[in-house]
Amino acid sequence: MTTAAKPPKNLVNLESVQKVYGTRALLDGLSLGVSEGDRIGVVGRNGDGKTTLIRVLSKLEEPDAGRVTHAGGLRSAVLAQHDDLDPSATVRQEIIGDRAEHEWAGDARVRDVLTGLFGSLDMPGFPAGPDTVIGPLSGGERRRVALARLLIAEQDLIVLDEPTNHLDVEGITWLAGHLRGRRSALVCVTHDRWFLDQVCTRMWDVQRGTVHAYEGGYSDYVFARAERERIAAADEARRQNLMRKELAWLRRGAPARTSKPRFRIEAANALIADVPPPRDNAELMRFAGARLGRTVFELEDVSLRVGGPGAPDGRVLLSGLTWQLGPGDRIGLVGVNGAGKTSLLRALAVAARWRDDAGRAASGDTAALPSAPSAGSSAPSQLELGGRITVGKTVRLAYLSQEIAELAPQWRVLEAVEAVRSRVDLGKGREMSASQLCERFGFGKEKQWTPVGDLSGGERRRLQLLRLLMDEPNVLFLDEPTNDLDVETLTQLEDLLDGWPGTLVVISHDRYFVERTTDVVYALLGDGTLRMLPRGIDEYLERRRAAAAASASVSAPAPERGPAPPAAGASGASARAKPAQQSRAAQKELQKIERRLDRIGTEEAALHAEMAEHATDFARVADLDRRLREITGERDSLETRWLELSEGL
Repeated sequence: MTTAAKPPKNLVNLESVQKVYGTRALLDGLSLGVSEGDRIGVVGRNGDGKTTLIRVLSKLEEPDAGRVTHAGGLRSAVLAQHDDLDPSATVRQEIIGDRAEHEWAGDARVRDVLTGLFGSLDMPGFPAGPDTVIGPLSGGERRRVALARLLIAEQDLIVLDEPTNHLDVEGITWLAGHLRGRRSALVCVTHDRWFLDQVCTRMWDVQRGTVHAYEGGYSDYVFARAERERIAAADEARRQNLMRKELAWLRRGAPARTSKPRFRIEAANALIADVPPPRDNAELMRFAGARLGRTVFELEDVSLRVGGPGAPDGRVLLSGLTWQLGPGDRIGLVGVNGAGKTSLLRALAVAARWRDDAGRAASGDTAALPSAPSAGSSAPSQLELGGRITVGKTVRLAYLSQEIAELAPQWRVLEAVEAVRSRVDLGKGREMSASQLCERFGFGKEKQWTPVGDLSGGERRRLQLLRLLMDEPNVLFLDEPTNDLDVETLTQLEDLLDGWPGTLVVISHDRYFVERTTDVVYALLGDGTLRMLPRGIDEYLERRRAAAAASASVSAPAPERGPAPPAAGASGASARAKPAQQSRAAQKELQKIERRLDRIGTEEAALHAEMAEHATDFARVADLDRRLREITGERDSLETRWLELSEGL
C-alpha cells in the first residue's frame, strides 16, 4: 500500500490584506500564500506595489487591514533595495561574522557564494580583500556584500528585491544557477526576464491593488496573459498586441530561448500565426542609410587608457582597435565590469561632440577626457584617447548614460518633454505628439501633470529616455537602459525600438533586453580587444568559463600520467557503435516521455474541470489541488528530461 505524498507546507499566508498610501490602495483585499518549494517572480508597473507586497509579506511593514501569518519557526531573509550594513565593519565581518577561518573555508556553500559573487575567496575586486571597510564601498559593491550575507545562511524563504542590479552577465548566470539548486522557497521582484525564466516556476502580476497568479516562468506568463486578454475584452487590444509581439519574439528568437517541448510550442505558434517578425531589418537598414549616409563611426588604431596621461596606475582598456559602426547596425556590447564598455561609448560621444564644436569629422589627437566617477570614488577618473575616430557628418547622437540627468523639480512631465519637441517622427510615416509618447511610456493623462520632483527613480529614468527619443536622433547609445524600469515599460520600449530606424548600441546586463533589441553582440573580454560573437551571450559565457578554466589549470599541478589509451581496432569499432546505441535509446525515451506528457495534459484538464464543479467543497478541492501539484511536478521533471535528451540528440 502506497502512502499519499505529503502536501507542501504553507510558509506565509496573506488574508484580505490592504495597504493604502495617501488616496491610493496599493494592496486591496489581497489573499495569497507561499508554500515550500515555491519560486515566485513578481512583476508589474513601477508604483503598482511590488516592493510594498514583499515588505508586507516579510512583515517589514504592517498592513492597514487584514492579516499576515508566518509558519512557526520560519527562517526567512530579505534583500531590500537599501541595505543595513554597518559602515564601520569589514566585508569579512558582515558576511562571515565571527566564524573561524577553517570553519567557513571548509563550508562548500560559503566557498560557492564568495567565488560566484566576488571571483574568489580573496575578493580581488576590493582594495583590501575581505578586510575592506564597508563605508567607502559603492552601492553595487555593498549590494553584493548584502546578497552574499543572505545566501550563505540556511533559509526556508528568501525574498529578493531586484537582486540582479549591479551584477554583470556572469554574476546573474551564477545567481540563477545557485537559486535553482537551493531548497528554499523564493519570492523575487526583478525586471530581468531571462532571470525570471531561469529561476521561477510561478508568476505574480501586481496590477491596481490586486495580484494575478500564473503557473510557469516569464515565457509561460506572457503566453497565459496574452491568451487571457484575448478572451477577456476587446478594450485591451493594444496591450494584447504587445504581449502577442513579445510572444512572437520568444518563439522566433535564438534556439537557446526554446524552453518548452514541441507540444507546447505548437499552441504558442497557433496564437502568433498572424504576427509579423518584430523587426523588418531590410526596411530599417534602407531607411537608416537614407538618414545617416554611409559613415556613422569609423575607428582606426584607437586606444583607450584609464587613469589620465602619465598616471602610474593607468590601465589599458582598448589597444589598436579598428572598427566600423554602420547605418542601421544594432549592437549589443557585453563584458565584465571595468572592461571599458562605458568608456568606449563615452569616447565615441566625445568624438561626436568635437565634430559639432570644431566643425571637423575626424580627430587624430590624443586627449584627456573626463569620464564618469569610478565605483567607490568621489574624484572623476580620466581617459586617455589615442588613434583616429571618424564621425559621419549627418550623425545626431543621443546618449542615455547610467546617471539620471537632473531636471527642474517644478516642471511637469509633459512640460519637460515638450521643452525638447512637441512632435516626433518615428519613421515610415509614423508621427506622435509629446502627450502620445508620454502615454506609450506609462505616463497617463493625469501623470503627465505630475511635478518631476514627485517622480520615482524608475519614472525619472523613463522620462530621461523619452526626452532623448523626442530629439529625433539617428544614433542611440543606451548604457544600462533597463535600470529601474518595470517589465511592462521594457516591453513598450522594445516595441518602440523595433520600428526605430537608426544605429543602436546597447550596454546591458539584462540578457533578455540585449537579445530582444539587437542583432549582433560584441564583447570586451578585458584583454584590450573588441570581438564579435556570432553566437551571442552564450558564446561570451563559454569564453569566460574557458578563460577561468585555463587560468586555474596554469596554477594547478600537472596530473599523473594514466594508462595508455587502448589501440584502435575492435575497441574503436565498439566506441563508434556506442553513440548510435545511445541515440536509439534516447529517441525511445523521448517518445515515451511525449506520450506521458500528452496523458498528463488530459489529466490536468480533467482536474481543473472537477475543481470548478466542486468549488464549494473545500476538502475535495484541497485533495484535487494536491493531485494537480503532483502531476504538475511530474510534468516539469519530464519536460526537463525531454530538453536534455533533445539537446543531446
